[in-house]
Amino acid sequence: MRTDPARAAEEAPAAGADQAEAGLAALLRRLRGVPPIWLVLVALLALIVARQPSFTDPPVLLAFLKRSAPLMILAAGQLFVIVAGEFDLSVGSLITAVVVVAAQLSNGDPANTWWVIALLFGLGAVVGLVNGLVTTRLRVPSFIATLGMLFVLNGAVFLWSGGSPKGSLADNFRRWGRLGFTGIPWIGQLPYSVVILAVVGTGAVLLLHRTRFGQQVFAAGGNQRAAALSGVDVPNVRVAAFLLSATSAVIAGILLGGFSGVSAEVGLGYEFQAIAAVVLGGAALGGGRGSAGAALGGALTLQALFTLLNLLGLPKPLRDTVQGLIIIGAAAFASYRLRRVR
Repeated sequence: MRTDPARAAEEAPAAGADQAEAGLAALLRRLRGVPPIWLVLVALLALIVARQPSFTDPPVLLAFLKRSAPLMILAAGQLFVIVAGEFDLSVGSLITAVVVVAAQLSNGDPANTWWVIALLFGLGAVVGLVNGLVTTRLRVPSFIATLGMLFVLNGAVFLWSGGSPKGSLADNFRRWGRLGFTGIPWIGQLPYSVVILAVVGTGAVLLLHRTRFGQQVFAAGGNQRAAALSGVDVPNVRVAAFLLSATSAVIAGILLGGFSGVSAEVGLGYEFQAIAAVVLGGAALGGGRGSAGAALGGALTLQALFTLLNLLGLPKPLRDTVQGLIIIGAAAFASYRLRRVR
């Protein structure tokens, strides 16, 4: 007869295998609950680190986050519009207008910075309000209304600047995109743009997922008629979403002016990148569904992809082609997943 120790020695590997299988099953269950965009982001970051090992150094990683901040902030604002069932194609041209207007009005004089910034936020409020009212009161589809605003802003910037932006941005204006808190242990400098991103991102998550207004945004995009019958003022909610989107574009423009300088093309393509980021984050283009955290992750994933393509030395036309394919693929995947849910 086998002794008890011998039997225990035989049963130990089996018990260990069962525990490993149980642990793997638990891990897979957790991964199924994670938005796919975060898994894609981890894969892209791993490829970047393999190509450039210094990417994990705190200064390099913070520089990456600093470059990503404008797009992430813009995606946070765009998310409110898309969840509410609309689009905002005017944000890229608004970014350009912010930079060009700031340069010409401040003309490099630090004394002009603060009233110019206040004026820029006023400009953003006007653009967002017009987009929202034209869409909700005149019942012009938001795609057309904001596309028209895109041309209006581009035309106004061209006429005012003569096609060549004049003036310059003061140092205390550019500091928000270029500089940061110094003397921080281990990391050296904490960019202001990363701090602003943290504040805006946290605010977007709380506003969309922890407030009554956020619930109304989801209701307005999910089922407009049912939302109206339940007491939601759908037009006002959508106007507020456009105002948030325009405000995010102003913030992104201020940051971009800091490290990109004055250019008539500084905001070119950002509207489509923001929409792509939101869709990559799992938001439904028809409205009613989305996650602020996942939208921020989608923007960060796009920036990681652009970084990887740059490291691979691919030319800009090819990078634009890849971006277009990503937008198409993300929209197709979102539509497919929405059909499965229904």
